[in-house]
Amino acid sequence: MFKRILVANRGECAIRIIRSCRELGIESVAIYTQEDAHALHVKKADKAVLIGPDPVKSYLNIHRIVDIATELGCDAVHPGYGFLSENADFAERITSAGIAYIGPSPSAIRDMGDKTRAREAMIAAGVPVVPGSDGALGSLDEALSLAREMGYPVMLKAAAGGGGRGIRRCNDEGELRENYEITRREALAAFGDDAVFMEKCIVQPHHIEFQVLADQHGHCVHLFERDCSIQRRNQKLIEIAPSNFLDDELRARMGEVAVRAAKAVNYVNAGTVEFLVDADRNFWFMEMNTRLQVEHPITEAVTGKDLVAEQIKVAAGLPLDFTQDDLRLFGHAIEFRINAEDPKNNFLPTPGEITRYHSPGGFGVRVDGCVYPGYVIPPHYDSMCAKLTVWGPTWPLTVTRACRALAEYDIRGVRTTLPLYRHIAKSEAFSGGVFHTGFLDEHPELLDYQPYERREDIAAAVAAAIAAHAGL
Repeated sequence: MFKRILVANRGECAIRIIRSCRELGIESVAIYTQEDAHALHVKKADKAVLIGPDPVKSYLNIHRIVDIATELGCDAVHPGYGFLSENADFAERITSAGIAYIGPSPSAIRDMGDKTRAREAMIAAGVPVVPGSDGALGSLDEALSLAREMGYPVMLKAAAGGGGRGIRRCNDEGELRENYEITRREALAAFGDDAVFMEKCIVQPHHIEFQVLADQHGHCVHLFERDCSIQRRNQKLIEIAPSNFLDDELRARMGEVAVRAAKAVNYVNAGTVEFLVDADRNFWFMEMNTRLQVEHPITEAVTGKDLVAEQIKVAAGLPLDFTQDDLRLFGHAIEFRINAEDPKNNFLPTPGEITRYHSPGGFGVRVDGCVYPGYVIPPHYDSMCAKLTVWGPTWPLTVTRACRALAEYDIRGVRTTLPLYRHIAKSEAFSGGVFHTGFLDEHPELLDYQPYERREDIAAAVAAAIAAHAGL
């Protein structure tokens, strides 16, 4: 087993990895920028090293990260998610330095990171893929011709994309003409590659992803699925496990296909195979994320497996100590991404100082967070400041517990997505438990909520108004 692991990430992601390291008796090394000097992941790690002054580029400085890992005698690096987690060059540099990379091989990252190459690999493996272009589109004329053949709507996607970025839906020829160059520019800006491809748009699909885990000895299993259909602008907001839309037969079939997809690229470590499922329960491969997912806690909740610990053990060369037949689903789980964003203002980020913070607790409630009273949320990173995961033996009880936990959660100083989630969780639409990617569009009333739902918020606002009127 490893003795010291460098965590090449920040925030709640780094804290999550540090906790599993501690339980395995492994020292952790955090990296941070000057702006993150007071961040919680710096305080939680056994050692912490200043990586540089730039708040973003420093976390992407491959050369510096490798130097720190080497100088401190780290025998492994965990990339977390975001930043360099799906960068094949980073994985290659780590392994070339004689350090274990806690993730898949560089070749698997490249194969599945390029969406057109991934499609080709999946077709060769007999995995169903959404109808679309054979590779990157060469011109607008080619895109128009293919769209006429497939029929609208279609999706333009960045070939090197991921995380819901670089995607444009085109409902007719006019929108395709308008969006073609826009998507290419977005792809170049976000991923350094302007290649785009086209897929048939599956209208209002269910976004279902299967967690896979493979060791270095040829064993590969899936840990069931997560339903990630509640989104805005292709960005996930709320995830559940398992999906209430899948039955046991479809779950088993999709799980087998997910394992086949991983084996097709000789995948090792944790990964996620993402599918689109239509109303008739036909499913197609969408992409594979070659890293730990933000929403992994709900899989841990319903399977009892520590995915980060399993990642570390697999990277250390240990075989999986369980088989597919050993895995069972236990109850239901929901994850809410608590973002420092204002849903009432088009979900714009709201960086600033946390003036009050109180997290919920109790049976079946888990919080993965990185903020505290007095902490200043920087404007340079992802706006997520915490994740709330609730578990229950049945779906109705899980929803009830979610409502209770969301009501207890109190974050002041910045606007967050908490009021929106309270409104959604209490709705009949949500308690129904079956979602597709057009859920919020189909229920616009869920976005119509009062920003200040708490009595103490109202009281504070009234007191402030009285004080202002009195000139105090």
